[in-house]
Amino acid sequence: MKKIPLLLILLAMSGCGSVDMVKGWMGATKPGTVEPAKLVEFSQTAHFTERWHADFGDSGASPLQATLTADAVYGVSGKGVLTRLDRATGRQIWRVDSNIGVSAGVGSGEGLVLIGSDKGEVQAFGEDGVLRWKHTVSSEVMGVPEVSGGVVVVRTGDGHITGLSVADGSRRWIYERSTPALAVRSHAGVTIRRGVAYAGFAGGKLVALKVADGSMMWENSVSVPRGNTELERISDITSNPQINDAQVCAISFQGNLACFESGQGSPLWNREIGSDKGLFILRKHLYVSDAKGVVQALDKDSGSTIWKNEQLLFRDTSAPYGQDGLIVVGDYEGYLHALNRDDGRFVARIKLDGSALSAAPVQMDDGMLVQTRKGSVYSLTLH
Repeated sequence: MKKIPLLLILLAMSGCGSVDMVKGWMGATKPGTVEPAKLVEFSQTAHFTERWHADFGDSGASPLQATLTADAVYGVSGKGVLTRLDRATGRQIWRVDSNIGVSAGVGSGEGLVLIGSDKGEVQAFGEDGVLRWKHTVSSEVMGVPEVSGGVVVVRTGDGHITGLSVADGSRRWIYERSTPALAVRSHAGVTIRRGVAYAGFAGGKLVALKVADGSMMWENSVSVPRGNTELERISDITSNPQINDAQVCAISFQGNLACFESGQGSPLWNREIGSDKGLFILRKHLYVSDAKGVVQALDKDSGSTIWKNEQLLFRDTSAPYGQDGLIVVGDYEGYLHALNRDDGRFVARIKLDGSALSAAPVQMDDGMLVQTRKGSVYSLTLH
């Protein structure tokens, strides 16, 4: 906490209830607050190859993500222009203007394509681009809407999670909880597995809800707020939980990384590692980009450290993505880095359009889909 950006100080003095994490803060990730690490040269033993690229339009203030269906890629701009691309070629199929300022998206499932606005409006389109329904929830839509079992699950900025009907958008249930006086403004959503929605909250709480009716199955603590000031006590979960087999893991900012048994919520292990970006679980290992941009590999059963790569320090490193024997992360200058999964060495690098890569890549066939802050979307392979 040696250097705190002016924005954060003003938020604290004015009594505002949230801290914006989009640009990074507390001297941890924001380029310009501290000096980002210089990229090191290395001999590339793997290579990124571009299959196609297209443009969705600038994401604005939100880290928007594309979504995939069997034959399409959907993406949206911050100004609300929703686009469908052909999955194989990147060719534009249709483009529609939703007339909303988009804060979350894109979600898809059960024939719907979903986006959410900064005014709390959820819009559901068919795969033909026709608006099926819209519904206004309690506040700004923060997480990507998820679909499961006839329910659209929506996370909002006031800490609520709402279940809407896939058929017509009517509200089926709502889960509410209070938030601390000062909380991180994040774009964390929910992770759904086998009819259960897992979500992390301010104060370091992890909750499991039944998608069918919104009832709580269990709640446990990833971390406990500590410190003498409200800023020091921020320990919010700002990324989606990750699930592997019978294990669910989550990480908090200025707090802990913890794993639980997914059915009952029994604690398995925890480590004092903080991150505002998130996790990725692949086979026996768990990968994390911490709050300073350090990429780490941990044993998923015990939490013990396998390796660390500190060469992306303060580069606003994205959440990791794993493919075959490689781990991929992005940074604030638009570089995509591939690391050896076993020891963390760099093996490949590519620069895209130069804007930040805030979201982790998405698996696509034998490669990946990557979206930049400017809205460029790339279909890439890595071999």
